[in-house]
Amino acid sequence: MRKVRFGVVGTNFITDWVIAGARQDARFELKAVCSRSEEKGKEFARKHGIPYVYTSLEEMAGRSDIDAVYIASPNFMHASQSILCMESGKPVLCEKPLASNVAEAKAMIETSRRCGVTLMEAMKPTLTPHFNRVREHLQYAGRVRRYFASFCQYSSRYDKLKEGVVLNAFKPEYSNGATMDLGVYTIYPLVVLFGRPSTIQACGEVLPTGADGQAAVHLIYEGMNATVLYSKISDSYLPAEIQGEKGTLLLDKIQKISEVVFIPHGVATSGKGASPLRQKLDVTANKDEYYYEIAEFINLIQDGKPESEINSHLHSLITLEITDEIRRQLGVVFPADKNVRKSVSFSAGAGLESGW
Repeated sequence: MRKVRFGVVGTNFITDWVIAGARQDARFELKAVCSRSEEKGKEFARKHGIPYVYTSLEEMAGRSDIDAVYIASPNFMHASQSILCMESGKPVLCEKPLASNVAEAKAMIETSRRCGVTLMEAMKPTLTPHFNRVREHLQYAGRVRRYFASFCQYSSRYDKLKEGVVLNAFKPEYSNGATMDLGVYTIYPLVVLFGRPSTIQACGEVLPTGADGQAAVHLIYEGMNATVLYSKISDSYLPAEIQGEKGTLLLDKIQKISEVVFIPHGVATSGKGASPLRQKLDVTANKDEYYYEIAEFINLIQDGKPESEINSHLHSLITLEITDEIRRQLGVVFPADKNVRKSVSFSAGAGLESGW
């Protein structure tokens, strides 16, 4: 068993969660952490038993005893840091969203191909056994007519915003907001299952900072509609659904799928409980939810593959095409968008022209 020695960028709670899941893979070895603050970096290193601490990404990426880098920095830094690491010969697992926009993602993918190193977006739900069950059983739903997903989670940082304190979660300069933080969880699985939509219609609430607080998005496919809801200023407890002519797949939470049920067409439920014809698609998932993205990434490195078949470069690009268009319709602009030529365009009643 060959160890893959990792350096991580970022010391937030997501990095904590990823490390916990990653350590369930015996091939994972944590070698270094890079933080803008040396003090935070040392504290994080003590907590996780990390040998080396850096405040310079160039230095960490240049180490010969680091095989790969996991990046969990603010969204606006994903592209530049990933490109730096890949140009140093290091495969990169980059947190979602992969980049601020399509143009940045294309530059990252071009670097991956030019340098011959793996690049993968760390979108965890699509790599779990429960999502694999959805993919396996999609055929039993028949012709799919509707996809629905919701991820609405009231942010404690919104309370601070109402008090006049603007934290990073609501700063456009960090490429943040509801679409990038939560919306991508509803969109990425849709793209993996059904590809690129022909039309997008979005509406939402833009906060005084210029970041979006929530949105409702309607996406049109041939013979199928998709609707996604997401919010950082309200809560929702709705499950996700994939509705077909022969049945419906019910997913408890699109961002963390722990239960999948198939309900054949015509099967009703009564007050006495669910019909026995409702099929619970049980999965034995005895690993942490973050384990699966690390295992997929390590497999790619050891197999010499540049990208995942599920969290592929194309799926990441299409997702960003969609988020770019949502932001355009809402009027949300990031500093990262400046001087970037728009390569795709959606409009009501019009198709997509892809520059990829």
